[in-house]
Amino acid sequence: MTQYDYESWAVLEWECALKHPEQGAREGAEFIKNHIIRVTEKAFDDFAGSGTDDMMIRKMIGIS
Repeated sequence: MTQYDYESWAVLEWECALKHPEQGAREGAEFIKNHIIRVTEKAFDDFAGSGTDDMMIRKMIGIS
């Protein structure tokens, strides 16, 4: 949901006729909380478009 900028409620539904609703609500809230992720500010491949510094590369590999 993060991938699509979803910013609304997250709801967990369970179907257990035996479990008390308060216990289900506690467990569901904890499950949802544990699966919320912090989104990175940068794309994974941001470094790829940063360009190159030919002089620095030559210096690093010992070519002048």
